[in-house]
Amino acid sequence: MITLLPAEQMGFALQADAQTQTISANKLISTDPPYYDNIGYADLSDFFYVWLRRTLRPIFPDLYVTLSTPKAEELVATPYRHGSKQAAERFFMEGMTRALHNLAVQAHPAFPVTIYYAFKQQEVREEKREEREEKREERATGEPRNPDSHSSLLSTHFSHSSLLSTHSSTGWETFLEAVIQAGFAITGTWPMRTELGNRILGQGANALASSIVLVCRPRPADAPIATRREFVAALKAELPAALAALQRANIAPVDLAQAAIGPGMAVYTRYARVVDAQGNPVRVREALALINQVLDEALSEQEGDFDADTRWALAWFEQYGFAEGEYGVAETLSKARNTSVEGLVAAGMVEAKRGKVRLLTPAELPAAWDPAGDSRVTHWEAVHHLIRVLETGGEMQAADLAAKLGSRADVARELAYRLYTICERKKRPDEAFAYNALVQSWGEIARLAWERRSDAPVQMSFEE
Repeated sequence: MITLLPAEQMGFALQADAQTQTISANKLISTDPPYYDNIGYADLSDFFYVWLRRTLRPIFPDLYVTLSTPKAEELVATPYRHGSKQAAERFFMEGMTRALHNLAVQAHPAFPVTIYYAFKQQEVREEKREEREEKREERATGEPRNPDSHSSLLSTHFSHSSLLSTHSSTGWETFLEAVIQAGFAITGTWPMRTELGNRILGQGANALASSIVLVCRPRPADAPIATRREFVAALKAELPAALAALQRANIAPVDLAQAAIGPGMAVYTRYARVVDAQGNPVRVREALALINQVLDEALSEQEGDFDADTRWALAWFEQYGFAEGEYGVAETLSKARNTSVEGLVAAGMVEAKRGKVRLLTPAELPAAWDPAGDSRVTHWEAVHHLIRVLETGGEMQAADLAAKLGSRADVARELAYRLYTICERKKRPDEAFAYNALVQSWGEIARLAWERRSDAPVQMSFEE
């Protein structure tokens, strides 16, 4: 299709193999590649192609020369076309690497290449030896093993700890591997809200709301080699500052971990390769695990900004959420955090009765709370009162409270990030939604709060 553009420029579209095309030479490139095995584009196209071919073949004979859409060169990991999942993954990896390398060598040197990617990360449970043996025995005997046996109890116990490992599926890491092998260095990963919530795919499903934009530049030919220790040291030196910058930019907590991959992969891809103590390469999967580990440590270090009562509440929340726990456990934890259960009750954070302790939910907090009249204001109270007011009164009332909180409000936003991370790890979606919503609304809340502080009357001195 040919379209006339301003300044007498002409737009056009071509169908070509991404692995061999030359149209991108010396141009600014932004591309949205196939997403591993998420969508069978050619198979889906056949639904329309067979009908369009009947009417449009006389007009576009070259486009409709085949009976169905071409599929052999389509860069998706479809097992039934290649005989196995491993062969499909290898096909995708090799083809995507060639296509991205083609972009890397042709792209305009003054501009980065941006690549949109919306692959939905999944997790795969790996069964350990004991569980596999148990299932094998059940199949052989036709009877389940005795659930009261000692070995079964041990199996049940360990299945909730370290015997069952969880790892990410291959789509995301395979794509990153292809980007790196193509000669790119990743300088950033930014989430963009590209999907409508009312689209058919997103209705009644856990579909993505964001695409991840990889910002890439060709890696220098003289890039050095680093050890695993040097890589981790660089992550610990650079990732906390990058995390703080992302938070200042008001990145939503739901997107923070994905956005933080950017600064982490920028460290990883600045090297020609990273090797462990045995000289083996540190692959993308291990690099991502290390990035997430350092990210979690950086978030934990931010707890130093919180008061003692809030640090107690964080530790309690990670273990119990808003559920009840034993008073003795709460008292022991309070000694380690230099506070007391009685003080926490006085601060209006917890309820303690009949030997049980629990954190109060935002809905249970007093509606008439005013930080100016509270002698023991905590960051925990601040963030949960802000959530309560945002949910009941909207951003205007939340801004009124933020103005009263002053500098505590900014620390409360840091706490919201930390709490979202805990909820995500502990699979508590309802609480996670509230913390994410607060941060997403923070830009408008902060703007309105600043206006209220600016409009507040100031007492003038005698000289003035």
